[in-house]
Amino acid sequence: MSDKVYNTLFLCTENSARSIMAEVLLNSFGHGRFRAFSAGSRPGPHVNPLTLQILNSSRLPVDGLRSKSWDEFARPDAPQMDFVITLCDSAAGEECPVWPGQPITAHWGFEDPAACTGNSEEQRQHFDKVFRQIANRIKILSSLPLATLDRVAIKCEFHALADQTAQPSLVTEK
Repeated sequence: MSDKVYNTLFLCTENSARSIMAEVLLNSFGHGRFRAFSAGSRPGPHVNPLTLQILNSSRLPVDGLRSKSWDEFARPDAPQMDFVITLCDSAAGEECPVWPGQPITAHWGFEDPAACTGNSEEQRQHFDKVFRQIANRIKILSSLPLATLDRVAIKCEFHALADQTAQPSLVTEK
């Protein structure tokens, strides 16, 4: 069994909701096999407060979270990524930086929870729905036997995960 820790970068445009959720979830549920990061093509000024509420209510760590540019991860001194996953269609359609080390890339499209224009309860429900969808994929990702798969098989698994339909979350509030 390999002791490799897989560096994983999650991307969305503002790095304020989906990519932050994915970073925290993979760091929390990755069984020490993953080191997750997040960034955005045009990072917002701060992490969306509803993202922080959802993470807090799930008893997940929020200390040190910030919106950051994907340029931080394209520098020569940045951690070399094994996987880069876009979570929004706009970031997937943009010209990404050249990632050192030729990481495996995939696109897992999720709705933008911040785009919900309903009342505060409807917004919260939308954030919660997207959080549960991301959590479901992260749980599956963290259970993949990556050490036994070659690069092509891993890429196939990542793309198969992109086709997963939203299902009830495997994450429960504590």
